[in-house]
Amino acid sequence: MSGAEEDKKMPLLEHLVELRTRLLYAALGFFIAFIACFFVAQHILDFLQRPLAELLPEGRRMIFTDLTEPFFTQLKVAAFGALCLSFPIIASQIWAFIAPGLYKHEKKAFLPFLVATPVMFAIGMAFVYYVLMPMAWRFFLGFETQGGDGTLALQLDAKIGEYVNLVMKLVFAFGFCFELPVLLTLLAKVGIVGSQGLKDKRRYAIVGIVIVAAIVTPPDALSMMSLALPMILLYEVSIIMARLVEKKRAEEESEPEESESRTDVKPA
Repeated sequence: MSGAEEDKKMPLLEHLVELRTRLLYAALGFFIAFIACFFVAQHILDFLQRPLAELLPEGRRMIFTDLTEPFFTQLKVAAFGALCLSFPIIASQIWAFIAPGLYKHEKKAFLPFLVATPVMFAIGMAFVYYVLMPMAWRFFLGFETQGGDGTLALQLDAKIGEYVNLVMKLVFAFGFCFELPVLLTLLAKVGIVGSQGLKDKRRYAIVGIVIVAAIVTPPDALSMMSLALPMILLYEVSIIMARLVEKKRAEEESEPEESESRTDVKPA
């Protein structure tokens, strides 16, 4: 059996040249997206600030204590936006590099996972922005005090750099955590894990999920459970997806046996 669909081998040097070309295209796409996002970095920054701004009274502010902090913060925001915008280009270049070495059935099996990856990542980003951040920010702002009678007021003066770092950490953490069904289904597709194994290891998976949620979320129970509960649900979805993959594999394996049994029967 040949190792590639075209039944021909590409020399190592040609592989390296092809890889370099794909990396250059991906880098060029990221650079163009970065330039575009840098010119609208303030709008992206305003969007990231909105969950906090909606909870603060009129006239509150964000501060910076380093002269270069706003500039480098906008660079981070531009890079963040460029990565999101250029991901389809990067993914297409990865696919263009590995696809010639795959058979048709392998391409057909792998392509849905390539499509599902950015979709699940976007769902994770939307969840943290529209669900977690408003709840977490409201919780932490509850520790502000007005002061008076010999006590000082305790109010938030958020640093723009620290705020953006926290938001980006949460966005990427939730985005990658929401890739759990894609990863486990892919592992089930190649036979590394099975639905019964995932079901048997459920209790250990729940403990691991709670530990991960405690590490990547702000240090409060509300934020931790906001990540842990969806991940537990996604783990259960992964078990169902793995079961469907196994059922489909069993049907595909039974079809050749049925066709062979029909050919063995000779007409009278």
